[in-house]
Amino acid sequence: MRSLINTGRPPVFCPGCSHERITGALDKALQQIGLDGNQVAIVSDIGCSGLFDTFFNTHAFHGLHGRALTYATGLKMARPDLTVIVTMGDGGLGIGGAHVLSTCRRNIDLTLLVLNNFNYGMTGGQCSSTTPQNAVVGSGFLNRLERPVDICQVAAAAGAPYVTRTSSYAPDLVDEMAAAIRYEGFSLIDMWGMCPGRYTKRNKLTPKAIDAGLKGLVPFCGPVAANQRPEYSRAYREITEQMAPCAGPAGVAARFTPPGSGRQEVLILGSAGQRIVTAGEIVCLAGMTGGMHATLKNDYPITVLRGHSVSEMVLASEPVDYTGIDRPAVVIALADEGVGRRRQLLAGLGAETLILKAAGVNLPETSATVQEIDFKAKKIKTQDWALASLALVAKRKRVISMEMLKAALEIRFKKAILETALDLVDRVSE
Repeated sequence: MRSLINTGRPPVFCPGCSHERITGALDKALQQIGLDGNQVAIVSDIGCSGLFDTFFNTHAFHGLHGRALTYATGLKMARPDLTVIVTMGDGGLGIGGAHVLSTCRRNIDLTLLVLNNFNYGMTGGQCSSTTPQNAVVGSGFLNRLERPVDICQVAAAAGAPYVTRTSSYAPDLVDEMAAAIRYEGFSLIDMWGMCPGRYTKRNKLTPKAIDAGLKGLVPFCGPVAANQRPEYSRAYREITEQMAPCAGPAGVAARFTPPGSGRQEVLILGSAGQRIVTAGEIVCLAGMTGGMHATLKNDYPITVLRGHSVSEMVLASEPVDYTGIDRPAVVIALADEGVGRRRQLLAGLGAETLILKAAGVNLPETSATVQEIDFKAKKIKTQDWALASLALVAKRKRVISMEMLKAALEIRFKKAILETALDLVDRVSE
């Protein structure tokens, strides 16, 4: 097999950095197994280990600090045919500790290469989760207050079925990597190395010192007997294949011709309790009965029973790529709380936009066409204002028609609630 090293951007590390040895060893391990670049995905973390995705001619994914295993898990579940390898430093190991534990418990077929050089080498040599307590680092005395993590002990306790602790200078490093990559399940290799750019400027560390340190710890050399079990994604597929298939989403048949074509945007501005989100769903269902693509975005606080409630809908003849609202055809303004969330957008609207405003709601200065409705005078309850507004929009044949609105109500509601909703629509449209 040929080398997978990217000659267009070859590895460049500080002179004496153990990462360079690991890069070469990984390349040889992939050759030993017989893998082509299109069969491998390297998911890298942040830091010096995060450069690995550029050094190999393979699939690659580079994400946020400490999160590499989450991306790798999704990738392996979606593409079980790929050999997925994660490169992570001791910095990412600490930052993403919860993700490491979850991956150990899950036992998905990934190989985690921990490039452990005992500090945050890229950002100044601060202490990491593995820094010895007697080390001199760029973050002062903090490492003296924290016990370093023994990631192999932690991984084994969390259920990792394959754990190896070794030196980046070990003569059998290539074989160790190849064995871990071949293992069907989660495998972790903790590789101790040197950071000459930061750590070894303040601390005496040599390959012999690394070997001596490793000998003083509990050895880990591959499979952990107590943790052997089926690989996650394979077991997942076997279980789901025996289950009855889930029913797909209910389809909405296109039965009507919508009043307009192209892209049309609708914005509903209200407050908690006004059933704004439900109104947004109804608009989308109505659009779908006209054969339109529909998107819905909602904005409300976690307080739920208090505060603003905003729904943004896009109906379009073609698939919707961008779901943002720039120039709505219709705005329904039912409460000051919702208006406050989109005040700047309202101020920039032109006369082509219709704003249906509940009496008493304050709007910013706008060039849009504004019509005020006194729902209270018509004895319409606050929670029904949004649906009543949709009836007025449909009556004016803006975006949706009356037949589209009623069809949407029949999809969304049943029995007594449907009868009440249709009665309200008829009453308002008269």
